[in-house]
Amino acid sequence: MSRTYAKRSLHSIVAHDLGARIVSGKLVPGDVLPTEAALSESLDVSRTALREAIKILSAKGLIESRPKTGTRVKPRSSWNLLDPDVLSWHFPDPDPAFLYALFETRLIIEPNTAAMAAVRATKEEIKAISDAYDAMESAERGTEAVYITDLEFHQAILNASANDFMKSFGMLIETALIGSFRLSSGGPAAHVQSLPDHHAVYAAISHRDPEEARATMHKLLRRTMRQLRQQLGMSVDHDWDQIGL
Repeated sequence: MSRTYAKRSLHSIVAHDLGARIVSGKLVPGDVLPTEAALSESLDVSRTALREAIKILSAKGLIESRPKTGTRVKPRSSWNLLDPDVLSWHFPDPDPAFLYALFETRLIIEPNTAAMAAVRATKEEIKAISDAYDAMESAERGTEAVYITDLEFHQAILNASANDFMKSFGMLIETALIGSFRLSSGGPAAHVQSLPDHHAVYAAISHRDPEEARATMHKLLRRTMRQLRQQLGMSVDHDWDQIGL
């Protein structure tokens, strides 16, 4: 019986299916995908849909097709890890090292973005940050509203940076927050404990203090990363101070 697909196009769903297999390690770099005929039969889709899916995955750097040798999974170093689909395919069971690397990337980006927002944000953008913080306070503990409102807070700061490249990092932050929410062992208490740090970031931005905004965002993220290391069972020792993070 044919599968029932809704909302997304068929080739997008096929790309999601294959992409998730690659990212999860079910298909590893160097593996050759089955022939087009065999793969279209196993997925119960047309060859046309399969070809479109292959094009999508090739554009994201996950696979490459060559005459005679077939379609092969490329090394992870070739993947476009900032692509929204590639990020999302790491779930629901993200590799701890991958998730931690996301948070390190946030630590590089977000403190400076907060400083930009402190200098550049309009009154409307500062209000958006304030509204997002208020939503965090009222979010029902233990529900997805916690990470959704958290994401809205950080996205509002990215938007206030007046830098389109910074705004584009929203998906990376969303992936990190979803991952930490699903792995979190801290429960509602961890969310409540983070509220003062979030408010400190908002206050620094609203007071137009870029150095304080940078410092408070840095403090917020480092505390979050420490909690994540504990949740993932990673060593408490780290090289952040040596690197300057």
